[in-house]
Amino acid sequence: MGKIWRVSGPLVIADAMKGSHVYEIVEIGEEGLVGEIVGLEGNKAIIQAHEDTLGLKVGEVVRGTGRILSAELGPGLVGSIYDGLQKSLLTMGENIGPFMKRGAKASALPRDKKWQFTPEVKVGDAVSQGDIIGVVPETNLIEHRIMVPVGIKGTIKEIRQGDYTVEEPVAWIEHDSEVKELTLMQRWPVRKPRPYKQRFDPSGLLTTGMRILDYMFPLALGGKASIPGGFGTGKTVALQQLARWAQTHLNIYVGCGERGNEMSDVLTSFRELKDPNTGRLLQEKEIFIANTSNMPVVAREASIFVGITMAEYFRDMGYDILLVADSTSRWAEAMREMSGRLEEMPGEEGFPSYMGSRLSSFYERAGMVACLGNPERKGSITVAGAVSPPGADFSEPVTQNTLRIIDALYALDVSLANKRHFPAINWLTSYSLYVDAVRDWWNEHDPGWEDTRAKALRVLQQEAELEEIVRLVGPEALPEGDKLLLLIARMIREDFLQQSAYNEADTYCTPAKAGLMLKTIMKSYELAQEMLNSGAGIEGIRSSPMVYRISRMKDIPNEVFEQRVKELWSEMEQSLVTGKRVP
Repeated sequence: MGKIWRVSGPLVIADAMKGSHVYEIVEIGEEGLVGEIVGLEGNKAIIQAHEDTLGLKVGEVVRGTGRILSAELGPGLVGSIYDGLQKSLLTMGENIGPFMKRGAKASALPRDKKWQFTPEVKVGDAVSQGDIIGVVPETNLIEHRIMVPVGIKGTIKEIRQGDYTVEEPVAWIEHDSEVKELTLMQRWPVRKPRPYKQRFDPSGLLTTGMRILDYMFPLALGGKASIPGGFGTGKTVALQQLARWAQTHLNIYVGCGERGNEMSDVLTSFRELKDPNTGRLLQEKEIFIANTSNMPVVAREASIFVGITMAEYFRDMGYDILLVADSTSRWAEAMREMSGRLEEMPGEEGFPSYMGSRLSSFYERAGMVACLGNPERKGSITVAGAVSPPGADFSEPVTQNTLRIIDALYALDVSLANKRHFPAINWLTSYSLYVDAVRDWWNEHDPGWEDTRAKALRVLQQEAELEEIVRLVGPEALPEGDKLLLLIARMIREDFLQQSAYNEADTYCTPAKAGLMLKTIMKSYELAQEMLNSGAGIEGIRSSPMVYRISRMKDIPNEVFEQRVKELWSEMEQSLVTGKRVP
């Protein structure tokens, strides 16, 4: 037990702390504010406080807990809302009210709720770390698999079926005459990656329902992506769309320094929207961490690592997990503030020199792995993080350090946002290194994907090359072929890449629908070229009713799209080739 010696914002220095260790959790002052030791100098401990230090006095007590910052893992996580330190906001709302108090405590997992545990091993079976010993039906979409904690092995001496709380023992394992109790809950240090057997390259498509991601710049399961963009470009909406519609088993949304109203919008919508494949509420496959901008700054770093620790836990069950973080820039700003208080040597733009390694320690915990234990299983974590560069300057340190780590970039463009083109992902500067990783998936579901995608990107590139000429002499001075190319490029941009998050039919687009949409546009390009070669004019093609019909494809529901597009193709060939107008 020590005493406060100095307070400087989120930095607290305590004296008489001999015997403490780095990253130990401490309770500061009479209210027991949560802090974390980040350095030791003799008998003094340097503490970063995860709560507001306003009103703390020199001489107040600092108590060491002897443990490091860890996440509680077990049934009850799915559908819950946590702050940056994994305190349940739902529990605090019920017990304290709508306004949080400093030093308030709330368990991450409910202690009084009983869960139905069904064993999958029997007495006498030999088990080791990572083995699944039973299951708990947590939600209608998630079967919670109870695993032997890391570092424990032996023989099942006793195992029980029934309803238990997360603290009640359900099994006993004997090893070298020592018996250990297993409960439904386990703890894991948030800054320590969970172990696995083997790591694989990302593979398979992470279906997001966003056409520009799924078809043009795909993200593979187990991949790492970044969505940088200036103010108003739609980073939050893009990440919300990912968390809503990504076809993974579980999605984790980390609001790191987000506005409170945006976080409220996320929580409200997830209680109403339904998963397109199962018809169940999205809340049954989501975990929320709400560390909003008015919450303690330093807790932003903890919120990111709490989120990735929970993702690893469910990955070890054999699930595919998506974690979205909005935004890592605000986390980096918290690091910069703490680094300044510690009087460390600043790096570029005042950020600490270790910012790159901290970002790497987060993003590199993504990936596809062979999980520990039996039965054999594979799981994956896909990470997508938003970056908020000041003034949309992608040369600033957070963006540049992130680009060194990630393999998929979805660059948001201010000019596109100003034109109300959403998602405002610039197709000329964005890229994905997962094209080869998803090729087998696309060849199985859409054999013509690679060729169609390449043709569309080529058209968009050629449009960009023609823009300078158009600005100088105007579009009417171009040859007919170039005029047609500009028309098709506009159709790709407005009728395919542009997508409304608030349109019921357009908010989620299946890969099959996306493929047929782009093939329809490229088919119209081929037919229109034939018309030009036969002497038709560009005005006749522009005025064709098929151009309008193609522009309304996005409003056709996924369920009936294939049938409707077959009819469209038939009418398109008649209208564009024969010149016959079909009503």
